[in-house]
Amino acid sequence: MNPNLKAVIYGLGRSGRGVAKFVRGLGWSAQWIDQNPQPQDLELMAALEIAEYTEGLIPEWVIAAPGVPIDHPDLERFRAGGAKVIGELELGYLTRRTPMIGVTGTAGKGSTSSLITQILMGLGIQAKLGGNFDPPLLEIIDHCEVAVVEISSFQLERVSTFRPCVGVITNLGVDHLNRHRTVQVYHAEKHKLLERQNPDDLAIFPRGLEVGGLGQKLPFDPQPLSILDLEGKVLLEGDQVPAAHYSANLQAAVYAALGYLKILERPVEPAQLLEVIAGLQPLEGRFQSLGFIGVESGQVEFIEDSIATRTLAVKTALERATPPIAWIMGGRDKGAELEPLRQVVQDKVKFILAIGSDGAKLASSLEASYSPVTQEVSLETGFSDMLVACQMALEVLPEGGTVLLAPLCESFDQFKDYKDRAKAFRQAFEILKRESLELEHLSHISKLQDEQ
Repeated sequence: MNPNLKAVIYGLGRSGRGVAKFVRGLGWSAQWIDQNPQPQDLELMAALEIAEYTEGLIPEWVIAAPGVPIDHPDLERFRAGGAKVIGELELGYLTRRTPMIGVTGTAGKGSTSSLITQILMGLGIQAKLGGNFDPPLLEIIDHCEVAVVEISSFQLERVSTFRPCVGVITNLGVDHLNRHRTVQVYHAEKHKLLERQNPDDLAIFPRGLEVGGLGQKLPFDPQPLSILDLEGKVLLEGDQVPAAHYSANLQAAVYAALGYLKILERPVEPAQLLEVIAGLQPLEGRFQSLGFIGVESGQVEFIEDSIATRTLAVKTALERATPPIAWIMGGRDKGAELEPLRQVVQDKVKFILAIGSDGAKLASSLEASYSPVTQEVSLETGFSDMLVACQMALEVLPEGGTVLLAPLCESFDQFKDYKDRAKAFRQAFEILKRESLELEHLSHISKLQDEQ
């Protein structure tokens, strides 16, 4: 151990930059390690006067970015030397007293986290959203009454004391087998969210899931027919749930928000809650309709669900979309489970447009009609491939239907991230929409000329 070095920030980027600012605010001495630091990372480290790691020093703490495997040899070496290896979630919990509502799950954790935040804000609570996406937890934790934290399994790998006052598991499926290796290990990481809760805390999870911890258990129906309050009274019937929101996510969010208010002993009028629910907005990148493009004898709806990289999320998207579906999928496979998709693909998907490095492989395994789009995998081909995929999708839906982007894969082979992939899809839609309107205009002029 080196008494002069309090922390090593292992991995910069979005998470590491937040950690660097935070540890400087704590007054800790720190150094950094990153195999490929970006210019903005280096600029920030210089501004904060945080030097690159001096080989051989063992700090008290190593704060490792979520993208660094917890069994990385460097982290193992630091542990062997006596350092405590944690992540930003544990760091925030150890050094601050801001209450946290933690949300994890295979699918829906981002949307559910956003809904909880919006509900609490609408009911007068200064809540902020952070964690597994922008902004990082450490950038919001000092600026809110309660932090609503979307938490990945990678973040839960590196906690040992973190305990949310309200913990939500949206669902558990199969994901990240390229990192966790087995479903059992992956699920065990997710369960960590609730394991350290005490009787004053609240645990929310799908009915039928066995969870540990001492928190008050509040299971919800994974396919609710209506949205209930904590006493089981109906707030919304199923057909009253706004189409932009998945009912299970909304139910979990209502339970979490009301549960937190119950901890605060703050009653809520049902009419006020319903007004807030009516104004909830979907999280960008989650099953969002971009609009319609006219075809020969119908309308084709374009739905963007770029965040749908997990089997459960993709299955939900396919179930919600109106058939026939032209499904744009692919990218870098991260161990997708295909069996749960076979029936819904057979029932609703007319054609698959396969993009990225592993799209064609996955599409062929689903035994559906498909066409590979990508010839060369690179960041330079992402947008053009997306445009071609959307053009082909319109061609296979002459009577109308849905073009659905639900990739089932990581984006990094052709895009910066899922947001960049979503942007490419949106741009392709705008181009094709404009072309369609121009053709309609020319057809209208031609018709008028013929009539004259």
